[in-house]
Amino acid sequence: MTTTTPLAPKAEQQPGPRSRFEAARPAAGFIAAAVALFAVAPLALSDFRLGLLAKYLCTAMVAVGICLAWGRGGLLTLGQGVFFGLGGYAMAMHLKIADAGPGNLPDFMQLYGSATELPWWWRPFANPVFAIAATVLLPMAVAAILGSFIFRRRVKGAYFAILSQALAAAFAIWLIGQQETTGGTNGLTDIQGFFGYDLNDPVNQRMVYFVIAAVLLLLIALARQLMHSRYGELLVAVRDSEERVRFLGYDPANVKLVAYVVAAGMAGLAGALFVPAVGIISPALVGIVPSIELVIGAAVGGRASLVGAVLGAIGVAWARTALSEEFPAAWTYFQGLLFIVALAFLPGGLASLAGIVRRRRANRGLAGDTA
Repeated sequence: MTTTTPLAPKAEQQPGPRSRFEAARPAAGFIAAAVALFAVAPLALSDFRLGLLAKYLCTAMVAVGICLAWGRGGLLTLGQGVFFGLGGYAMAMHLKIADAGPGNLPDFMQLYGSATELPWWWRPFANPVFAIAATVLLPMAVAAILGSFIFRRRVKGAYFAILSQALAAAFAIWLIGQQETTGGTNGLTDIQGFFGYDLNDPVNQRMVYFVIAAVLLLLIALARQLMHSRYGELLVAVRDSEERVRFLGYDPANVKLVAYVVAAGMAGLAGALFVPAVGIISPALVGIVPSIELVIGAAVGGRASLVGAVLGAIGVAWARTALSEEFPAAWTYFQGLLFIVALAFLPGGLASLAGIVRRRRANRGLAGDTA
């Protein structure tokens, strides 16, 4: 008769040096980004260049939402300019009312229209709390209504992208047609103040930059938390096999709707902060072309990587400023070529290059061992 000795309990596995490094890498990257934005950039850049960087960081905020919706959920959101514009106009309306002073109309209403008082739908934006809340909640509400209509009818893929583009075109056309209340083609311009601070003062402009940088870091942290949560795993499952997720008892429409609404809120907040950074919001910034430009930045940098999407958005925005002045006619074609190359030859964007190189080295190493 043989006796069996009980198996000794397995020792608890301790994380090795590599796993500890990987766990600490996000925190280290976040700290490095904070140092670069709050210490290096203000010291290295002039006030003008810092103002341009603030503008680029606003586009990076939109890219964070695109990374969540498209990179994680497979939703090609080509209409983010709509939500960017809703947030921007909500903020600009309040600032124009504040610039005009109590009892006065914004300057463009006096120039273009014959009204003697604010339109009824402008009046709530005189309240700063309402205006700030509207910059995020209004885009999210519009996205919730549209998303419910689209996703519950199982519209996806190219059809979803086309519908979002059509929405951006319709929104821009509507803004142009309401010259007396939205400024028409010119939009809302010459914004002078930001909640009591004079935007012509370089000190206040730097303050706006710091606010934008802080908000960007918070959005990155929020998006990363969502992407690595149980919801983020479910979103990937919906992207890869929607029918299987439905079979397991989840509603894919609700899962996609959350990502779409969150991305819309981020775009609205970006638009709201873009207004004091640049001093203007217009239909030219919210139509089809700007919406595609926002997606191109995320695609080139890497739509599945938060860092890649943010750096790609900043890089493409910088290139647009630098190259469009030298090659105004060719820049649009160059953007289109970037988008095609990124999707066809490098779907993971520039952020995936390091992984590709590591895999090729590993494969060469295996081939050498077998030889």
